[in-house]
Amino acid sequence: MFEKIKCFILDMDGTIYLGNELFPFTKDFLKKVEETGREYYFFTNNSSKSQQAYIEKLDKLGIPIQKEQMMISSHVIIKYLKDHYDGKSIYVVGTPSLIQEFQYFDMNLVEEDPDIVVLGFDTTLTYEKLEKACHYIRNGCVYFGINPDWNCPMEGGKFIPDCGSMAKLIEASTGKFPDFFGKPSKYTLNYIIQETGYQPEEIAIVGDRLYTDIAVADQSDVTSILVLSGESTRKDVEASDVKPDVILEDLSEITKML
Repeated sequence: MFEKIKCFILDMDGTIYLGNELFPFTKDFLKKVEETGREYYFFTNNSSKSQQAYIEKLDKLGIPIQKEQMMISSHVIIKYLKDHYDGKSIYVVGTPSLIQEFQYFDMNLVEEDPDIVVLGFDTTLTYEKLEKACHYIRNGCVYFGINPDWNCPMEGGKFIPDCGSMAKLIEASTGKFPDFFGKPSKYTLNYIIQETGYQPEEIAIVGDRLYTDIAVADQSDVTSILVLSGESTRKDVEASDVKPDVILEDLSEITKML
């Protein structure tokens, strides 16, 4: 099954770790990927943190990586904006880390009269930000969202409202719902294919969420692998229209097959 796979795109929380605890099988899997001449990348939908923050977290967990191995949803939309709206002014609803990520790529950020509103997973959300975003959107600004997740999982089985839920709040006020760029959008799939340089049939996306990790590969030649070490269960698969190509307990089962 894995003979044709040359590249693994790995979700993070629920796939390689849970909270701040690395799964005991993760390092063995990554080592086996390298030993068999394959590559691995990480991709997170969480748009509240910077690429560097995730690189540092992985390093603390004993997984040093190259910068290009850490993919984040905010980079997908930044690339799209550069390709299609270069130079246009942007109002970003997001954390300081997200703002810094946009600034790093020299995006034209403004606080007043933007051409585009971008909604991220903003754990520093204020009423003032919402008021401004809704005003701009209501008056005709182009409007995009970064990641469609309804909730962000926290340690201890808790959840906090994520970007998708914030978009629903704005929709209630403006009647507008954004086009999203993180998993499971085709923007993300195209970004992964372009950035890795592999053909779709050579890529496997591994994750624990059906509606993001698995759905991003739906109706493509990319192999989708659902691991049951995080959010989704076999019952969820039965009830879902999105079906993974493969269901495994965790990464250790892939290690045995490589």
